[in-house]
Amino acid sequence: MTAKSGKWLRFRMVSILVLFLVLYVALVSRAFQLQVVSGETLGKLADRQHKKSLTLYPERRFIFDRNGQKLAATVMADSVYVDPSSVEDRRKVSSKLSSILGVKKQKVAGAVSSQGSFRWVARQISPVRAERIRTLKLKGVHLVQEPKRFYPHREMACHLLGFAGLDSTGLDGLESKYDEYLKGIPKKVVWGRDARGHKIYLNNDSSDMMDDRSCSLFLTIDSKIQYIVESQLRKAVEGTGAKGGTVIVMDPGTGEVLAMASEPRFNPNTFSIYPADARRNRAVTDCFDPGSVFKPFVAAAALEEDLVTETDMFDCENGSYTVGNRVIHDAQNEKFQKLSLPEILKHSSNIGSIKIAERLGREKLYHYITMFGFGSKTGVDLPGESRGILRDPKDWNDVDFATIAFGQGVSVTAIQLVAAMSAIANDGVLMKPHVVRCMVDKKGSVVKEFEPVAVRRVISPETSHRITSILTDVVDGGTGGNARIVNLSVAGKTGTSQKFDFDLGCYSAEKVEASFIGFFPAEDPRMVILVVLNEPETHRWGGTAAAPVFKKVSEQILRCSNKSMELREVAVDEDNEGIRIIQASTATETIYHDTEVDESVIPDFEGMSIRAVLRISQNRGLDVRIAGSGWAVSQNPVPGVRIEENQPCYVLFDRGV
Repeated sequence: MTAKSGKWLRFRMVSILVLFLVLYVALVSRAFQLQVVSGETLGKLADRQHKKSLTLYPERRFIFDRNGQKLAATVMADSVYVDPSSVEDRRKVSSKLSSILGVKKQKVAGAVSSQGSFRWVARQISPVRAERIRTLKLKGVHLVQEPKRFYPHREMACHLLGFAGLDSTGLDGLESKYDEYLKGIPKKVVWGRDARGHKIYLNNDSSDMMDDRSCSLFLTIDSKIQYIVESQLRKAVEGTGAKGGTVIVMDPGTGEVLAMASEPRFNPNTFSIYPADARRNRAVTDCFDPGSVFKPFVAAAALEEDLVTETDMFDCENGSYTVGNRVIHDAQNEKFQKLSLPEILKHSSNIGSIKIAERLGREKLYHYITMFGFGSKTGVDLPGESRGILRDPKDWNDVDFATIAFGQGVSVTAIQLVAAMSAIANDGVLMKPHVVRCMVDKKGSVVKEFEPVAVRRVISPETSHRITSILTDVVDGGTGGNARIVNLSVAGKTGTSQKFDFDLGCYSAEKVEASFIGFFPAEDPRMVILVVLNEPETHRWGGTAAAPVFKKVSEQILRCSNKSMELREVAVDEDNEGIRIIQASTATETIYHDTEVDESVIPDFEGMSIRAVLRISQNRGLDVRIAGSGWAVSQNPVPGVRIEENQPCYVLFDRGV
């Protein structure tokens, strides 16, 4: 090899080495850029191209009444989505889906023709439609199951329960208030795709499911009482032509709400078709002037302060009393001369109530009004509660002071009113109302229990008993006579308040709120019941419109006569479909005895259980034919008809669904 050729060989070797070195540096630089500099961005891009995920909303836990009756549950429903990149015949797919789902073809075509690989077409469809889509086996069209909230009793307790949306989020009522407890952890479904877009694996990411701490709710509500209340309220609204109404049943000793109903109602299964006005829980959101049902609280304050006695006589001015620039009259043009405190409540004298308030004075009247809970929220565990309207006494003029004494010029909520009357029934102690008894996890363990909460003592037990005695006379021989129940002592008060007409800028002479509030048995109160009817067209007075509703509700509750079961222990059903009570106290306390039962006539079965109807009919030798389930809602022959030999009695039962 010559020197020249050797030099050329070394040149070529060095050149090749330098070339490989440059290529190596370039390769390392590119790898560094891909893996480090742009690694995160490119990784996300790769995941988008090769991995697809779908978030499935969690299965909400159950809501039960106090006896384990299921009020809100979750069922699995199919939802339809498309992968536009996989759809071959878009026109055919759009036409088929539109026909089956009842959706406009343009909407389906928009989803099918869109960019990307996932578009919802319809959510939570019926099983029949899902099966029709499944049998077509359309390429690019998929079904996935989602949890759907279901309310088996439809309208029952609708305002209490509220409703949940498509994303399994509570939107109103208890569903909203306890959303964080009812709602589980979302589940993510992930699948991989090859270069041609074919699905190559399916994986459920359930790593977070072990941390699911969702709970079911057990309420204080008794579904049997709730049904009685709703059915009677509906009849009253229809019978009086009222725009709406509210009924609340509460245990005065614990603050447990046993029933709460408002009209108009709605079906939470299809909540979106109802106006917002129908979905509002008027028992906690709406304010109204209470009228004469406010008078017992004024009288209780005066008795507590030892400013009046039951024997003191008050001049009721022959039905007309001038205060400031106004002349105040007693209702229905009554003209009373001198009345004692019990007589003032018995005859519901506005002027007499003013005279009692005058002995109290503004500051003390305001003090006791606030002590009874008016002007502030009760703290009930429901969303949207209003505090009512109660102005500072410094802003009252003489007319304001006078009208507040008989329940005009102060606005309250129904829940405030029933809580305040419960304080009188509960030896003067105000209890915090609540609708949830406890929360139970998936294993059946009680994770949180809500004990009764005493807010404060408002009046002494002695004053409570004195007012109770007076209110018993109101029912026995006063304006509350239509609430009287045979062989049971009832304490209560009627109310009829004028509504403020904002168009006229004054109180209306035509639009009223008719109400009655009472409790029984008067000597040992178990239930406080408030009835309010909004703008009744007939029977416009509280004594003729609301008091009969109180009577009917009370009598039907008493026929059932069982004291609701006390929750002791719960456990998961073996089929994992829910929670059941496995230990409960069913101690029955009869608080109503009819000692003058005529066993030769057909009894009134309305509101009774099937077992109770069969027991009574057997004792009387009556041939009963039953239909349906739940509680008796109608019968033929009607009650009171003489029992004939071999004559059947047909009784229809219903659960309120």
